[in-house]
Amino acid sequence: MSRSIPSLLPAKGGHQFVLYGDSCSGVPGALHERTFASVNTVVQRLDPPPEFILFPGDEVIGLTADADDLRAQWRHWLDVEMSWLDRAKTPLWHTTGNHTTYDRMSEAIFREILSLPENGPQGQKGLAYWVRRDDLLLVFVHTLATELGGEGHVEMEWLQATLESHADARHKIVLGHHPVFPVNGFSGTYQREIGHEYSERFWDILIKADVLAYVCSHILAFDVQVKRGVLQICTAGAGTAHRMPEGVEYLHCIQAALDEEGLRYQVLDTEGAVRERLQWPPLLKADSEWRELLADISSASFSGPRGTDDFVEFRLTGRTSGQPHAPAQTIFSAFTPAAIAPLWLGLRGERQTLTLILGRTPGRSPHYWFGPDLAADREFDVDVLLHPGMGPGGVLYRMHGESAWSSFEAASSTGLESLVWPLHWSRGHGQNGPDDRPFAGTGLQVSFR
Repeated sequence: MSRSIPSLLPAKGGHQFVLYGDSCSGVPGALHERTFASVNTVVQRLDPPPEFILFPGDEVIGLTADADDLRAQWRHWLDVEMSWLDRAKTPLWHTTGNHTTYDRMSEAIFREILSLPENGPQGQKGLAYWVRRDDLLLVFVHTLATELGGEGHVEMEWLQATLESHADARHKIVLGHHPVFPVNGFSGTYQREIGHEYSERFWDILIKADVLAYVCSHILAFDVQVKRGVLQICTAGAGTAHRMPEGVEYLHCIQAALDEEGLRYQVLDTEGAVRERLQWPPLLKADSEWRELLADISSASFSGPRGTDDFVEFRLTGRTSGQPHAPAQTIFSAFTPAAIAPLWLGLRGERQTLTLILGRTPGRSPHYWFGPDLAADREFDVDVLLHPGMGPGGVLYRMHGESAWSSFEAASSTGLESLVWPLHWSRGHGQNGPDDRPFAGTGLQVSFR
């Protein structure tokens, strides 16, 4: 086996584990068996090995009407493809998935084969369940409950009650197969995410219970975003030999460490290389370190984040125009003369939506990120965090003084990670001077740290 990969380690009393999902394997000699093996080889190289593994669904290709065939796939996946893992020593916990629990027959086989805890809601024993490891609570929800309508339908009363009964847990992670929020622009109620009628209440339950993260799969990508302080981590690269989109996403596993300082993870590809990493919550600088972004500056004053482990936080203050102003209003832009600014932040439309526009390739359409609406004739005080290490989820905002960040909404599969930060910046107007998309309000100030 290739050389070992150093695992991120928590402080004493913390937890060290692996997350990966979507292998769609279980068939001897099939393509996904080979790709799944390439990811498992990386997991086996971790030193020290994980204390436990979380697998948010679609272990086998499934989707068959033949119960014996489905059982055979599970047996091959567990007894052959995962034979390297001592599950008594390193627990492996699963969520249901659309390839594995697509009707009552497949739900019954999921229960039979995996024998997971039977502490879930009525009708979902062995499908939804919870696990407590000291100060860590893991809650696994069934996002395809047949009794509620099938794919995209999820029970929430039990979820809320379970989280409330374990309120003393320092760390809480909820896992399910379907995302709650779109990933890489792939969206659609029931098919891509949980039913949209569930989304708001589901997330409210997580926020109220101080959940750290919701871990999901389904969209064949790695993605992280945060909504009102709770992470959504999508990991669907365990072997399914398709990507969403191709050429951007990659097969992967996530090795993570969790302790009183928060969550740290590294995303490893099939070569064992670290492709993405994050520490959450981010370690922000002290308020005393704010510096004002002047109306027109060069890179000598501000140069942008240096690498994907770095980030920059902005504080935007001022008063919006007395009436809704639909034309674009610049808060700041970053540009190189004689080229369209690759980074622009401002307000657009009658709702005065805080918008970031990112241009990557000359001649190609830019990508858009949408934040909060700023009402007319109101004071505003907004923090914006630009974090290249978070991919498309790395454009975040919060009202100043609040603690909970939210990612801007976007349909892009990449973020700021490949941006070459421009040499020139403007504040209150676009790159072409005071008449270029000027800010229509008053008292605009932009600070950074």
